[in-house]
Amino acid sequence: MNSIPTFLELKKLSREKATAGSNTYTTFIMGDCATQHLATAIKGYAAYDAISMTVFDADYDMVDALTIDSNSILYTCNPDFVLVYLCTEKLLEKFQNSKDKESFAETEYERIASYWSSISDHIHTSILQFSFVEYSDGVFGNYAFKTTESFLFQVRKLNYLLSVGASSRGNVYIVDLNQIALQFGMGDFLDTRLYYSAKMPVSLKCLPYLAKNTIDVISAIIGKTKKCLITDLDNTLWGGVIGDDGIQGIQIGDLGSGHAFEDLQRWILSLKERGIILCVCSKNDEEVAKEPFIKHPEMVLSLEDISVFVANWEDKATNIRKIQQTLNIGMDSIVFLDDNPFERNLVRSMIPEVTIPELPEDPAMYVNFLRSLNLFETASYSEADKERTKQYQAEMSRVSAQQKFESYDDYLQDLCMTAEVHEFDEFHVPRIAQLTQRSNQFNLRTVRCSEEDIRRLIEDPGFITRYFMLEDKYGSHGLISIVILKEENKDDLFIYNWLMSCRVLKRGMEAFVINTIVDLARSGGYKRVIGEYIKTPKNNMVANIYEEFGFGKIDDTHFELVVDDYLPKGNFIKTE
Repeated sequence: MNSIPTFLELKKLSREKATAGSNTYTTFIMGDCATQHLATAIKGYAAYDAISMTVFDADYDMVDALTIDSNSILYTCNPDFVLVYLCTEKLLEKFQNSKDKESFAETEYERIASYWSSISDHIHTSILQFSFVEYSDGVFGNYAFKTTESFLFQVRKLNYLLSVGASSRGNVYIVDLNQIALQFGMGDFLDTRLYYSAKMPVSLKCLPYLAKNTIDVISAIIGKTKKCLITDLDNTLWGGVIGDDGIQGIQIGDLGSGHAFEDLQRWILSLKERGIILCVCSKNDEEVAKEPFIKHPEMVLSLEDISVFVANWEDKATNIRKIQQTLNIGMDSIVFLDDNPFERNLVRSMIPEVTIPELPEDPAMYVNFLRSLNLFETASYSEADKERTKQYQAEMSRVSAQQKFESYDDYLQDLCMTAEVHEFDEFHVPRIAQLTQRSNQFNLRTVRCSEEDIRRLIEDPGFITRYFMLEDKYGSHGLISIVILKEENKDDLFIYNWLMSCRVLKRGMEAFVINTIVDLARSGGYKRVIGEYIKTPKNNMVANIYEEFGFGKIDDTHFELVVDDYLPKGNFIKTE
């Protein structure tokens, strides 16, 4: 985890053939600088990250021509992703020739926004826009901070305008080059000789990091995200060993290296507030392990921040499996932190899908190191993320309660479940888009949607949309399922998208949703409901769901249900 492949290694990876049976994505790269090496690095890093990708690299400085011409290769190849790289060196040349330097950032933003609009008008795609590297041209010195006529002032303003503009466009994502330049320093990031000779501004040393950040964003868009952070305690969240040193002896806050551990906890708390699930996995007695969370005055994290707390003397791989089963998420969506190399290597060898950073020996380096890895990239954020910890804590209460019942049906009835069903609305667009991007297991067709896509569906009369919310006596699960139905003809209603959070599996929600779909078909006068299952490496759990609910097989992937023949499936969910 300390390093990523070199450019030469990525070049070799870029030649590998796609994995048979995997989804292949298409990325189109264009810019006002030479991008051929960047294209190679991106294709190589996609292979390194197990993503099958075809990359089209446009000719040098053809952005205007490609976006204006409706018959250009940009539009005819209909890529999944369009990467726009407008380099700071070209921007500086424009600034130097500008007659209106005070309005330069606004003018350039309008130009870039017109690219976004033109692309979005022609094709359904996600646009990745590189930010501009912020450096001074040396004309005003430090006074560049104060005058609107300095290049530094304008390039910073332009980056701000890009951020604001992208936030209002659901299909536009910013890849932050400026952070990479800050990480390496301008001396290592830029290669002026390469730029003057070949119009390639970024050094070969740093190109892999541009590729990594690009693939990080693409991975988030296609649903490959980290959802959970599992952390050790002793010498990871605090200095020392709680069982040996006691509550007064561990280091947090001002004691010893305690400030470094305090900062790590603050970073982890920020992840939790963003929606990352926090769990503890510690070799310890549970009562002893929980003591700092309860009694230490300088602990930043509290027990209320932890979704699953496991402290015992079993090996950590076994305990991580228990946590994963409780949360019902994929192993590849978990990050595990532990200061002990033995524990890291044990888990790495037994559960290779889990991401395990090779933490530095010095705790003072923990936070900066973890920040640099960009492990928790996301393509969306919604208010529902803030409630995720409470939802998983409530799930632990449900799991405990289930053990008290002799039959599973008795347990479900005792939950007192109620559901809400509504048409898609503007307020829930971020959460709906997020669910399409992150749901992998209960996902029949794995159709990823941006916020912009969801808004188009809302406006399209050819689609019927519903989202489902579930609540029981332990609390709300929130928005946990969506259905998008498409009118194929006057007789057939096609299930264009059906996905559901794995948190509510086997509660009867599957039956409730199918009943709702058939009711919608019946009320719309349709005779058949058509379903499709597209197999992915992660959605095998729903391979037979249509047949389980009475659909007949049309072919290997399509299924049909005659509306008049359908009998509603029983469940214990009431409609609110």
